[in-house]
Amino acid sequence: MPFAAARGLVAHALPILVAQLASIGMMVVDTVILGHVSPIDLAAVAIGGGIHISVVFALVGIVQAVAPVVARLHGGGRDQEVAGVLQQGLWLALVLALPGIAFLMHPGAMLGLVNMDAAVEAKVRSYLALLAWGLPPALAYRTFYAFCNALGRPRVLMAIGVASLALHAVLAWGLAFSGWTGEALGVAGCALSNVIIAWLACTSAALYLARGPLAARYGPFAGWQPPRWQVWKTLLRLGLPMGFSNLVEITAFTLIALFVAPLGATVVAGHRIVANLSALAYMVPLSLAIAVLAALGQAVGARDRHRARTVIAAGLWLAGGASLLVGATLWLAAEPLAGAYTDVPAVRAVALTLIGYVAVYQFFDALQTVAGHALRAYHVTFVPMLVQTFCFWGVGLGGGAWLCYRAPEPLGVAGFWLAAVISLVLAAALLGPLLWRVVREHEKSL
Repeated sequence: MPFAAARGLVAHALPILVAQLASIGMMVVDTVILGHVSPIDLAAVAIGGGIHISVVFALVGIVQAVAPVVARLHGGGRDQEVAGVLQQGLWLALVLALPGIAFLMHPGAMLGLVNMDAAVEAKVRSYLALLAWGLPPALAYRTFYAFCNALGRPRVLMAIGVASLALHAVLAWGLAFSGWTGEALGVAGCALSNVIIAWLACTSAALYLARGPLAARYGPFAGWQPPRWQVWKTLLRLGLPMGFSNLVEITAFTLIALFVAPLGATVVAGHRIVANLSALAYMVPLSLAIAVLAALGQAVGARDRHRARTVIAAGLWLAGGASLLVGATLWLAAEPLAGAYTDVPAVRAVALTLIGYVAVYQFFDALQTVAGHALRAYHVTFVPMLVQTFCFWGVGLGGGAWLCYRAPEPLGVAGFWLAAVISLVLAAALLGPLLWRVVREHEKSL
């Protein structure tokens, strides 16, 4: 393994990992708190949270096109152009927030796909309606996040993420469980806390860019530009496939909660616990992949083929090794992990039957995640989108639904998780060779 490149990736990825864990920790806080409120509230956050995070990840994927564009410009010594890309990304984020808000305020089309308990549906609707008002700051913050990561400056946003998590833990506990408003708000209290935190985090990130060390060198908000279609075209050409890939990948897991809703609140709640653990485990390869995207984008911009290859190799080795360690930890610590989430034995039992699947697929998920982000650094996003759509929706969700409900011996919710394992193996097998083919073709063009 190229150790110099590996050290650089680890140094970049560690702050990203902390920030990503803090972000996903918001969901964990909601799950743990509501697990001690009621199974109905926990089921509501499982279904509503899945819908919300699917919308957010899809739209975030589009604005994160800022990262590969800025990384290439920075690697090529064109730092005077990066502020304009950030500003256009922010305009785009504000426009994208509008349909996102409308969807979260009116989720009937999605909720109508399955039958669920009326009490659960009512809580899901109120949860999503509140979360809608946190979407504009969430997208703006992620645009700032992409900009800073592309320049190799993730540490301040890490600190903002950790502070946000700590504040959310206090607010969500007080609003959802302890009745600070006069009554325990349950799932609505968690949503309200999420919205407050989103606005605070966005404001903090904007102040850092406006007044911190990046302001003097890059002038992120200097000479503010109106919307420019030429830049938007570049961002959308890269970002739309990235956003759709994000949507496909996240919904292949989050929408399982919606599809298994007919199996009852207990099954949905158990699935939610394992989905949380899966999301936490995913943060390790995702953080490395984001670091790979930035380092590789800079290498491509500098036309340094040797550095590009060493970054890819180091990223794959690190992600593969870390994923094996994480998978083993999940397997060995399954019982205490499930017990930390809920006091309900039936919910804990469902979770314990599913954790093994998460432990198994970590390795393949890590490889396909790093390969997908490396391809983004080369501005290749459309074909990976097709691969992930086939694997995650076709094999994962489609195959999971068959295994869950229609197989000769239906597996229940476990069918979706078995199909997820198969889909990730297939995605890794397809994206890996595609990446090296793109690398060779790019080197021939230099």
